[in-house]
Amino acid sequence: MTELAGQVAIITGGSRGIGAAIARSFARAGADVAFCHLDDGAGAAETAAAIAAVGRRVHHEALDVADSGRLRGFIAAAEAALGPADILVTNAGINIRGAFETLTEEVFRRILDVHVMHTAVAAQAVYPGMVARGRGRIITLSSQLAFKGAAGIVPYCAAKGAILSFTRALALEAAPHGVRVNSIAPGPIDTALTRVRGPEWRAAIEATLPAGRLGVPEDIAATALLLAGPGGNFYVGACLSPNGGDVMH
Repeated sequence: MTELAGQVAIITGGSRGIGAAIARSFARAGADVAFCHLDDGAGAAETAAAIAAVGRRVHHEALDVADSGRLRGFIAAAEAALGPADILVTNAGINIRGAFETLTEEVFRRILDVHVMHTAVAAQAVYPGMVARGRGRIITLSSQLAFKGAAGIVPYCAAKGAILSFTRALALEAAPHGVRVNSIAPGPIDTALTRVRGPEWRAAIEATLPAGRLGVPEDIAATALLLAGPGGNFYVGACLSPNGGDVMH
């Protein structure tokens, strides 16, 4: 696989789950990869080793993506170590559950900062360089819950919807400069975040999915590779939603 040969990819939240799968996929396709994580040294070491094992360079740091200064610093350090970013994937995210009336303003701000502001700050950090070079790919991570909503996670759904609107607006600005901006809206995926819901939740979800199973991180990585590679040339402001039939649009 050489779709991304000679390119540099920056991924937020890349030590495990979907982010790690994307990092490994990009490395196998020939990209050097930088990623950040939040207090996941073991996962970061494992992902970095997998990238190095296929002969690609890797840079990784621990930070909270809601800290805009640290996030910009990570991206600057990644570009200093590996070269200018050709691809950015804003994957980092969190979820805090609770009945709407119980959620504090701090919870709302935390989720919006981690999802929406981190996406905007990271994109703004790489965008001028991409425009100057006349090429680049920015891939944001939304969710199928931006379309269908869900009880008990209003801030998360709101943040994922905001990411979609951000993606479409930036795509219109970026396209004339050769920069493609698109989003991925995964459905239910088998990750550490979903495993805490328990086997009953999994069985109930799988019973409703036309695909008959939860997705795996590699399903999302395949979509990211499409958007990042030559096959993504004609996608502008698109939202690809690998979700096993949970939402059809």
